[in-house]
Amino acid sequence: MNKGKKIILASGSPRRKELLTGLDIDFEVDALNSFEEHYSTDTPHSQIPVLMSEGKSYGFHRPLEKDEILITSDTMVLCGDEVLGKPRGGNDEEKAEDAARMLRILSGKTHEVITAVTIRDCSHHETFSDTTAVRFKVLTEKEISYYIGKYRPFDKAGAYGVQEWIGYIGIDSIKGSFYTVMGLPVHLLYSHLQDFMTYRPL
Repeated sequence: MNKGKKIILASGSPRRKELLTGLDIDFEVDALNSFEEHYSTDTPHSQIPVLMSEGKSYGFHRPLEKDEILITSDTMVLCGDEVLGKPRGGNDEEKAEDAARMLRILSGKTHEVITAVTIRDCSHHETFSDTTAVRFKVLTEKEISYYIGKYRPFDKAGAYGVQEWIGYIGIDSIKGSFYTVMGLPVHLLYSHLQDFMTYRPL
């Protein structure tokens, strides 16, 4: 699969590492990055993960060598017109409060999870994205409190991990890729990566 290329996953996410490992691809993790996540308020919602993923790619801490391919990704949760990122706060108590706020927003509703992926070498790049619709049942305050207290989802967009307890008990339906919700649409990454490695500039 690697075709003589050295593949680098520029992400500290253990979930993305797990998913990329599942493709039987040899790669290394190097998450050192100078990119600061920000975007204009008038940016179309569907483009936010694309901008973040490309920003992470070009914020990689060093130039790429000729035989290297870099993979970056960004996931966004969108409920109605509200973008739900990672829980914010100066300490864990504030983050827990923000996580509870987001889970209350998601409770009983269908939301979208958009994950964008950027593949780049020293001469070109491509970015693609995938969207999955997820519906939660009505979550009780007890369920929200238990999940946040035990699983501390402070590093997750929308304050939840689909593969964790809250997903087991709370998700009524998923329309699209489960892995897109986890943070890496591996079914698309596999085919895009194959095409990318055979690309020849005109």
